[in-house]
Amino acid sequence: MSKYIFITGGVVSSLGKGITAASIGRLLISRGLRICMLKMDPYLNIDPGTMSPYQHGEVYVTDDGAEADLDLGHYERFTGQPTTRASSVSSGRIYWDVLQKERHGDYLGHTIQMIPHITDEIKTRIRALAAPDVDIVVVEIGGTVGDIEGLTFLEAIRQIGLEEGRDSVMYVHMTYLPFIRAAGELKTKPSQQSVAKLREIGIVPDVLVCRSEQPLGEEIRRKLSLFCNVPVHAVIEEIDVRHTIYEVPLVLAEQGLDEIILVHFRLARPGAKLGPWKTMVDAIVHPAGGVTIGIVGKYSTLPDAYKSLHEALHHGGAAHRRSVEILPISAEAFEAGRIPEDMSRVDGILVPGDFGKRGTDGMIAAIRYARETGIPFFGICLGLQCAVIEYARHVCGLAGAHSTEFEPAATDPVVCLMEEQEKAVDLGGSMRLGAWPCTLKPGTTAFKAYGTERISERHRHRYEVNNRYRTRLEAAGLVLSGLSPDGNLVEMIECPAHPWFVAVQFHPELKSQPLQPHPLFRDFIGAALRRHASRA
Repeated sequence: MSKYIFITGGVVSSLGKGITAASIGRLLISRGLRICMLKMDPYLNIDPGTMSPYQHGEVYVTDDGAEADLDLGHYERFTGQPTTRASSVSSGRIYWDVLQKERHGDYLGHTIQMIPHITDEIKTRIRALAAPDVDIVVVEIGGTVGDIEGLTFLEAIRQIGLEEGRDSVMYVHMTYLPFIRAAGELKTKPSQQSVAKLREIGIVPDVLVCRSEQPLGEEIRRKLSLFCNVPVHAVIEEIDVRHTIYEVPLVLAEQGLDEIILVHFRLARPGAKLGPWKTMVDAIVHPAGGVTIGIVGKYSTLPDAYKSLHEALHHGGAAHRRSVEILPISAEAFEAGRIPEDMSRVDGILVPGDFGKRGTDGMIAAIRYARETGIPFFGICLGLQCAVIEYARHVCGLAGAHSTEFEPAATDPVVCLMEEQEKAVDLGGSMRLGAWPCTLKPGTTAFKAYGTERISERHRHRYEVNNRYRTRLEAAGLVLSGLSPDGNLVEMIECPAHPWFVAVQFHPELKSQPLQPHPLFRDFIGAALRRHASRA
């Protein structure tokens, strides 16, 4: 039977529970265990699909088309295992499904209550991941202990501990120890209060993972052990790592967290196989040089809005044992014919996916600058659409070229709405989502990168390249290097006369992993390195 690890957080939000959960997953895999991961979020949105990047960061998309929390990206990157629609659940989805069942009469007229109906639905979602080929289900509970909206999740995991038995369930609580500079010491009281709140609910943590800016010291560990009722050896220190988040599994392994888990569950304890992971971390920590990549987007000051993108760039750098400095450049900085001063430092330009008209003129200007100056360029989703608009305007001579998303009455709508989207009313979950196949044109930059003719990549968009303009674009030298298998949708474009100019309709960053960098990011960084060397 599958075992369960529940990870909760206290004191403050943004502790890094997602990275810690993913790190635990990596450690368990290194011990030969089969795992499955789940993120449960207390917010009432059905999913993050319509949430602002300012509030929630990026929306992660799975192969089966789920718009999910960005922590699923951490899970996939750390564990190397794909997530699915079942890997991300919100309070909104739980309530929605329960009320739908009530409307259908599934509860036979019973009064619907938080307990047992909501908690039963939560438990059903958790247990749905337990299977004969899953040793441990790792569940991260979003939010902070004490949040009103999270109480039903905590009650549900308490009930699972009672029903499954403590030998089959482990509670890991993550907390924060503030350092009071005036007093020159770490304070444990917030952590004590957080654990006390958890114990009021009926959950006693088996492990305490402590985020802090200073080492805990033996005295602090013993104090936390005494007041939080956690064994001293299970008080784990998690200080901010110096170079990369991929150091976290190694930090936890040094303190024996994986050993604690195996002992708790009375599982076999084979040695950890972390060799490839250590080699990858070493390549990031000790690079042989570096490049600078400028990201021209709307949310340049919000790292979480492009979380997977940033990580994929670092993966591409690690493939060459090089560091990647990411230079955020506001799209508006390129408008009105201006060239940002920082462009003198840039070895490559990337225009990411976004929605809405704001900043698109700047993105188009940045793409033109990259095309005309020979700077390696990589466009993703909206980046491809802006590249097509730029090429149509300045190479094909179509001055009125635009996307109907931004100019519904454009004289030359080189990018337009998908036919099946024209009647869509709801915004959430109504795009082309998930993994779609693509056929590559032999001899192209794309084909050389992937090394195969047939690929599958994840999408999240509504608008496509207008097929009525394909012939004119190709006649002007643009290569449509990737198409849908039926040839109806343009998935990739490139300029063969350019050192490296590739744009894609999908989101390759969602499939990049530190142990398996995405081939397009690997080659993009390779092109940037060549430019860097030639400039030097």
